[in-house]
Amino acid sequence: MVLADLVPRLRARLGDPLPGVEAQRLMAPYAARTDPAMISIEGKVAREAATLVLLYPIEADEAALVLTVRQPGLRDHSGQVSFPGGRIEAGETPEEAALREGYEEVGIDPGAPVVLGRLTPLYIPPSRFSVYPVVAAVDARPPFTPQEAEVAALLEVPLAHLLDPASRRTAARTIREVEYEVPHFWVDGHEVWGATGMMLAELVAVLADLDAQSETGSMR
Repeated sequence: MVLADLVPRLRARLGDPLPGVEAQRLMAPYAARTDPAMISIEGKVAREAATLVLLYPIEADEAALVLTVRQPGLRDHSGQVSFPGGRIEAGETPEEAALREGYEEVGIDPGAPVVLGRLTPLYIPPSRFSVYPVVAAVDARPPFTPQEAEVAALLEVPLAHLLDPASRRTAARTIREVEYEVPHFWVDGHEVWGATGMMLAELVAVLADLDAQSETGSMR
């Protein structure tokens, strides 16, 4: 996917009704048992957080996004893969929080990205957070500067990789003393699962919609 072509179409698509919880739950750690209401933010008393889904061009202007591998010694979600993100501070919008966290975690100039819209917010029962994924784009690869205390590595992921069905796998995980076959995206030797995988699942569904629209248009 060429970023320059994708940006205006994605901005328009994010303004329409989204795939939402039904797409997110496809990558839920225990999807077969997940009531959609369980991961909806509706009716929840929760802390609020935002993540930055940053799109940028790599080789041949192909669109990619950045994920972080969290340091193994962190108290929360150590060693896991996530979007740049964190708690929404008092007075902040999700967009402001996402751009601030992008700067604090990976050094992205908060004035550089153009916000395209939001994906569906996701409630995370174990941590009682409602997370707002904010999609933004920049027209050149940022000079990333990971915050070493929190970020062990960056994963730069072409959107085409996420759209490839072969990127989706499952692995056995024990959650609260029960073993599940947990779905994940396989990215550069890392399992991207949990809330990050669920947010990616909705992004992939949105991108697949755009692909389908392109194919329909080309047949007319």
